[in-house]
Formats: sequence, C-alpha cells, structure tokens
Amino acid sequence: MSEAKSSQGNSGTTSKGSSSSGSSLITKPANLECKDLEEYLKSRPPEVLEKLYNYPAICLAVYRELPEIARQFVIRILFVEQPIPQAVVSSWATQVYAKENTSVSQVLTELGVWRSAAYPGGLAAWELCPTFKKNLKIALLGGGRPWSMSNALDPDQKSRDIDFLDTYAMSRWRCVLHYMVGAGSSKGMEGEGISPDAVRILLHANLMKRDESDGSPVITRQGFQFLLLDTQAQVWHFMLQYLDTCEARGLNLPECLSMLFQLSFSTLGRDYSSEGLSPGLLTFLQHLREFGLVYQRKRKEGRFYPTRLAHNITSKNATHATTLAQDQESNATKDKGYIIVETNYRVYAYTDSNLQVALLGLFTELLYRFPNLVVGVLSRDSVRQAFRGGITAEQIISYLEQHAHPTMLTVEQAINSKSSLPPTVVDQIKLWENERNRFTYTEGVVYNQFLSQADFITLRDYAQSIGVMIWQNERIRTMVVTKNGHDDVKKFWKRYSKGGS
Repeated sequence: MSEAKSSQGNSGTTSKGSSSSGSSLITKPANLECKDLEEYLKSRPPEVLEKLYNYPAICLAVYRELPEIARQFVIRILFVEQPIPQAVVSSWATQVYAKENTSVSQVLTELGVWRSAAYPGGLAAWELCPTFKKNLKIALLGGGRPWSMSNALDPDQKSRDIDFLDTYAMSRWRCVLHYMVGAGSSKGMEGEGISPDAVRILLHANLMKRDESDGSPVITRQGFQFLLLDTQAQVWHFMLQYLDTCEARGLNLPECLSMLFQLSFSTLGRDYSSEGLSPGLLTFLQHLREFGLVYQRKRKEGRFYPTRLAHNITSKNATHATTLAQDQESNATKDKGYIIVETNYRVYAYTDSNLQVALLGLFTELLYRFPNLVVGVLSRDSVRQAFRGGITAEQIISYLEQHAHPTMLTVEQAINSKSSLPPTVVDQIKLWENERNRFTYTEGVVYNQFLSQADFITLRDYAQSIGVMIWQNERIRTMVVTKNGHDDVKKFWKRYSKGGS
C-alpha cells in the first residue's frame, strides 16, 4: 500500500499521515492607529484606571474630554451622596437623544467614571466611582495636595515670550520629524540631534524600523502616515508611545500622565518651578524638553516654560495656533498648496522648508533646489523605493492632492477630473505598485511523496472533481489543495488506502 504525505506549504516540512495545514499569506502592513484620550484610557485595565484617577489633573482632563451629555450627567451627580436610578438619569435627556444617552452611559462605564449600583427597591442605579469622584471635586473646588509644579518663583530676569516658545517648540519637534525622513542626518535645523532614547520610541511605535541591510532606522508605512498628521496629533501619538515605555524606564505612569495634563492646564508664557518634582518627574521633564513640550535654559535650572505643544496636547478643540511657527517656516504654503505635478511626471514644490523637501524626497528624485523652489521627478525607481519602505500608492497620491497648488485645482476642475493630479500620473503610480503585486497568495496543503503514479492520479482527480485543486505536477507527484478542501481530500485518501490494503 502506498501512502501520501501532507505538508505545510510554507514550512517545507512533511509529516506522514498528518492533517496539518499552513498559511503562505503575506500579512498586510497595519495602518497607523491614532488613539485619542478616551480610546487610550479604554485600553487600560481597570486597576490602572484606578491608579490614574488618584490624580486630580487626570480626572479633570478626562472630564474635559467627555461628550457634552456625559459632562452634564457627571456634574449633576457629582455632589449626590447616593446612587441615582438609571431611569432618572435617562429622563434627563429626551427620547430624541435616546441613542446618545445609551452611548454616553457605555462610555462612562468603559472609562471607569461611573458604575452600576443597587438602589433601595431593587432598581438599577448609577454612582460615580469613589476615587474619580473625590479627585474631580478636588480639581474643580481646590484642596488636596499642591500640584507638583506650583512652587512660588522669583521673577525671571530672562523671561521668554510666547513667540520665542512657539519657535523653540517647533524647532525641537522638527528635529524628530527630520530624523524620520532622513533629512541629511539626525541633526535638526539648528544642528541639534535627537537622543537614542527618542529613536527607541520611534522604533517602539513602529514609525521607523531597522533596515535589513545596514541596521539603520528607516521610515515605515505608519511613519509616513504619521508625518501627514497635524502637529497636535503627532505629539499626542508620540507621547502615548512614550507612556507605554514608562515602566521600562523606571518611571511612574500615573505620575507622568498627571504632569502632562498639568502642563496642558498651564498658562502659556508663564514659568513654573521644578523644585518640588520627584527624581522620576525630573527625568520626564528632560525628555519633554527634548521633544519641545517645555523650555528650560539649563538642565539644573529650577524653572521651565510649558510650550504650546504641551498646552494643547489633549484638547479636541485646540486652536490651530500649534502650527503657527510651522506655517511661518513654510510661508503659509501648506494652507494654499505648494506642489505642481505635470503630465511628464515633473514635480515643482514652492517651499523653503527642509522638512517638506525631505518628505517629498521619499518618493521623488530631486533634481534642482532653489531658495523657494524644488524640482523633482516621479520616476519608477524613486516610487518603488518608497514602496519598499512600506509607503503605498494611495498615500503618495493623497499627499500630492492635499498639497496641490491652487493652479492645479483650477485646471483639473476645467476638465471635470475627480483628482487634482494629472490622470496619467495617478494611473502610472498605481501601475508601479501593481508591478510588486504579481503573485496571488493562497492558503494550501501540499501532498507529495506518493509511492505510485496510480495513487497520485487517483487523489489528484478527486481533488479536481470537488474543485479544491490549486496546483499539481504529475512528473514529481506533488499537488497542492486548498486549506478548506484538505479535510475532504484527507478523508478520501484514508478510505482509498483502506480499500487498497
């Protein structure tokens, strides 16, 4: 009697009489997942939320970011010392907002702000979690321990104004962005680089990865998406990744998050004391200084200035002032668009921003650079190099469309085009991407090492008859069936083997 061996199609190992199956599918790279404060807290375990809510600043930040209806519910029961029947809470909103009421109740429960409680008579009720309730009262009414940076200071003889802080913050933050796109080196515009610690955060967040050839950090698909975010979203996402590594650094997560929120409640342009900070918070302060969230003249100086990056970091309704310095650097070209793409694949970028030039250089071959103009070309090699780094055709097209010059918008409207880019350029970029996707990957199971040609032909014909055959080669007696059809083929082989014996 002859036997066939099934094996995993992606491992190359065989197992006699086994029913193992393997997947040769390539996992698609994940998109950048940007969490707001609500989503971040929902992902934390209940015991972590309990520790976080021991800090009034965190409770105030959570309350501030709640939906409007949720804030109304919380403030109405904040000073009530007994559970409130759920029916009473539901009556505070009309039936028109019944769905919103249900959604808000779920949000408050998932955040650990309130919880179900028993009410005399067996009615279901809501009550605020004691820790959150206590510390939100402290944040709103005062009392409790003074905030860590609230010590009194003498007037600063070298005080800094808001314009200086804005320029400094964006200069430091651009150092991180420049490093990501490889703008010359890890040095920023003022010759300052980023620390190995910041590089580790970029790698941890999968915004960059080690190149397989030389081990140097290179930007990833998520990193390119990160660069397309506004500054506030970039800083918040970066700080979330930093907080994920707090414990590995020996820092206290609730303590660091509390200080971050204290900075967001601070007064822009005012200096604060670092004298009362713990050693862990002093280390955290130096990291914030490197990222541009605070300004401090010297490491050991007892005062610092929060910048606008920290001031608006968690606010959903933050003003667009966070990008004022960035807009000044690019001469306001970002708002009105600065890129012209021609049908011959030439790209003209009217900008003097080193960061924007470096970002453009990720997928174009730069030819000339003038004081306020950069000329490049979309070539097959340059675009495929971007694809190898994880950047997709849609991301390239989207970036060029978002920053298209007003002249392009006018021309494309005249020809009723859905895109502001020339159709030939859009199609060619997609075709270059399709060149990399010539293979179709299918999960399957390999059958080989048949002891006779008759056995192979019998099993092959059966697999073809039920439509599960993927590939077969009669000369080497090897066949591949679909993963779903493997069980049927295996059962048929067992019946055939018993009948042959």
